[in-house]
Amino acid sequence: MAESARFWNWIAKRYAKQPVADEESYQRKLEVTRDYMRPDMDVLEFGCGTGSTAIAQAPFVKHIRATDISPKMIEIAKQKAAAADIQSVTFEQVSVGELQVPDQSYDMVMAHSILHLLEDKDQAIAKVHKMLKPDGIFVSSTVCLGESRSFFLKVGPIGHFLGVLPYLNVFKRAELEESISNHGFEIDHVWQPGDGTSSLKSVFIIAKRK
Repeated sequence: MAESARFWNWIAKRYAKQPVADEESYQRKLEVTRDYMRPDMDVLEFGCGTGSTAIAQAPFVKHIRATDISPKMIEIAKQKAAAADIQSVTFEQVSVGELQVPDQSYDMVMAHSILHLLEDKDQAIAKVHKMLKPDGIFVSSTVCLGESRSFFLKVGPIGHFLGVLPYLNVFKRAELEESISNHGFEIDHVWQPGDGTSSLKSVFIIAKRK
């Protein structure tokens, strides 16, 4: 876990300066998520990075608690929120495994670009289910490389060993959907940019807690 924090601390400033890879798809995900939001909602986002999504969605809910493993990422997120005069977001440096959340305390949990970076995605999904109130909403956007022939799959483990790439959990889209369903969720919305065949495009899923 400490190794992951060091990697994201190392790239935090560069990460914050990079434009969104697919701005159109990102904006669509924000808009779809807002259809599930209410002004009285308490929301948790884990793996928030430099806070862009939390800041964008904050005006549509009561409060967002946004967390990330990297203190450098959190520092940048706080600066961005202050610059935008967003006061309904609280940023906190903590890993997914260390998150302490009372059962059924959130209306929505967001996990963007994070499940594929965890060694145990199922443990995280099960934890999200406990966090959510009945009929609570789980929003995720996840890279599923299980069917990919990407060169990254060969160099990824080497890069992670050398500390220049993050850990990558490789699984198929069907495996992700099965994991979400098996942990007490009903999938309500699934979308993958493009024609749905590119494993490099994140799978966007909105699911309701049963």
